[in-house]
Amino acid sequence: MAKNNTIITKPKFLDLWPTQFMEMSLPGHETANAVIADIVLSNNAEQENMTENYVNQNILNMDHPAMYWLKQCLDRAIYDYAQKCGISYELKWSIQGWGNVNMKGDYHNLHNHPHSWLSGTYYINVPDQSDAEVFRSDLNPGSISFFDPRPQANMNSIKGDKQVDAEHRVLPKSGDLLLWPAFIHHLVHPNMSDFPRISISFNVIVKWDNNLIPD
Repeated sequence: MAKNNTIITKPKFLDLWPTQFMEMSLPGHETANAVIADIVLSNNAEQENMTENYVNQNILNMDHPAMYWLKQCLDRAIYDYAQKCGISYELKWSIQGWGNVNMKGDYHNLHNHPHSWLSGTYYINVPDQSDAEVFRSDLNPGSISFFDPRPQANMNSIKGDKQVDAEHRVLPKSGDLLLWPAFIHHLVHPNMSDFPRISISFNVIVKWDNNLIPD
């Protein structure tokens, strides 16, 4: 009787062109956030167009214990992000940070962050939007939306295919840190609360090294 010599092979699956997104709550934010909020609000009162003038300042370079704490947390998060990416060599970077104060009705249009490796936002105060006066269902107050960077990638998707939804929407909480590739387009939905939404956004700029050149 002949033996069945059929070799059964298993398919190989590859997750190509991934978009890595990081979300976490920083330990110790309950104590630090009140102090950082005072700093950001003070800067906002003293500076005109604080958010738009982010290149001319770096709030993370302030000589203040709360900023030391936040900078250390960001450096650790960036290190963890790089490790998850598979970057096994030493990577050096600098962080450019700026404050955001969104009053009632304030929002940020669709944009990305050129000339950077990663971008991120740390949320200091996210007011409760449950009592907000929402005039349209598409306002999604207090949220931030990220969009698939591949044009028309979802055109042929079917039910159950994770690529069918081109938008990833997050409703952050105070103390949350989000980190993503800087080329990802995103927008910030309006703050519909009477209280300000306060955050610090930042760009991660990689310092040049020959190790950066792919094999």
